[in-house]
Amino acid sequence: MTGRLDRLLGARIPDPPEGLRRGPFRAGAFPSPLHSERRSARVGVWLGLAFLVCFLTGLVSDLIQSGPEWFYWPSSPVWLYGLTQGLHVATGLAAIPLLLVKLWTVYPLLFEWPPAGSLARLVSRLSILLLVGTAAMQLVTGLINIAQWYPFGFFFPVAHYWTGWIAIGAVAVHVGAKAPEIRRGLARRGSPGATAGLAPEQAAELAAADAAEEEGAIGRRAFVLAAGLGVGAVTVTTLGQSVSALAPVSLLAPRLPTVGPQGLPVNQTAAAARVRETATDPGYRLVVDGPRRLELSLADLARRPQHTETLPITCVEGWSASGRWTGVRLADLLEEAGLPRGTEVVVESLQTGGLYRTSVVAPPHAADPRTLLALQLRGEPLALDHGYPVRLIAPNRPGAMQTKWLTLVRPA
Repeated sequence: MTGRLDRLLGARIPDPPEGLRRGPFRAGAFPSPLHSERRSARVGVWLGLAFLVCFLTGLVSDLIQSGPEWFYWPSSPVWLYGLTQGLHVATGLAAIPLLLVKLWTVYPLLFEWPPAGSLARLVSRLSILLLVGTAAMQLVTGLINIAQWYPFGFFFPVAHYWTGWIAIGAVAVHVGAKAPEIRRGLARRGSPGATAGLAPEQAAELAAADAAEEEGAIGRRAFVLAAGLGVGAVTVTTLGQSVSALAPVSLLAPRLPTVGPQGLPVNQTAAAARVRETATDPGYRLVVDGPRRLELSLADLARRPQHTETLPITCVEGWSASGRWTGVRLADLLEEAGLPRGTEVVVESLQTGGLYRTSVVAPPHAADPRTLLALQLRGEPLALDHGYPVRLIAPNRPGAMQTKWLTLVRPA
């Protein structure tokens, strides 16, 4: 059976009529030596590393928000999630010019002649469409997400997560299938590895291409410089949303860490969440459900011991900003309600709908003395858009899980 499949895949497909070999299909249609195996392999290494970093950091973010019970995410250091998610977004943005450079180095292969010498070659070429399609989808939809513009009809986090698995799988298959070409491309010129596996005529062609590239050294250096400047420019002009020191030069950053109510950005406003009336209702109560059920007014909360912590808010869009929060420790309220300090709890918002109206506070965060039910930001009562009257603020958690407009705390 295997031998029959090998014969089928290896069977030669008849060449199209030679008269169709025109335009980009003609011999010598792409004379630039920069469309080379060597250039493609070296750009591909950087692009592959970027996709691997994006995949791993994106996986961490998904596990934190909806991972299995065995997954453990600590409450310290407080900046860890900001680092991983900032790296995720920054690397994804840097991968956009890298992908464009990679496609530029290899697009002449789309017009090779014959288009497919065998069924196996045809399948291989079609599989590249999956790789390019998933890579482009991840980068384009990720860019649209950080701009908070959703013209598509699917739920971004789920689509981004599963397409990420397909993309990283396609990268792995592509690297495996192209391993000989990649090894040759990364080998030093003139070494045995640079021509390994090539027929004598192919080795001669590669040597001629290397010589042409050396003659055009200025063009090659300009190409490398332009690619590096493109990646660097994208990084520097957007990284300020995560690194406040770069904010003055981050002209393309969708968020800046000092822009927003009380000097901090917000994603969802009170108007969008439809909580203006309930959040400002004089009869507001926060319920802490436990053996000794608590129903606390804003004045009741203010009378309890207040603590101040400097903690960041880091959103999945990549921006991160620190604030000085003051409020009641969650652990203290759990103990007062008759619950152990490390009890896993669910916090609920006054919002009546939305995917993030509730969040789970895992034991490491519930027991952490830095986890607050915050009443103030920077010495002032919370702005309505920051979660007035009460919001959760805990160390090392995504912003989507720092639930605003709290109304209920209950055991999970």
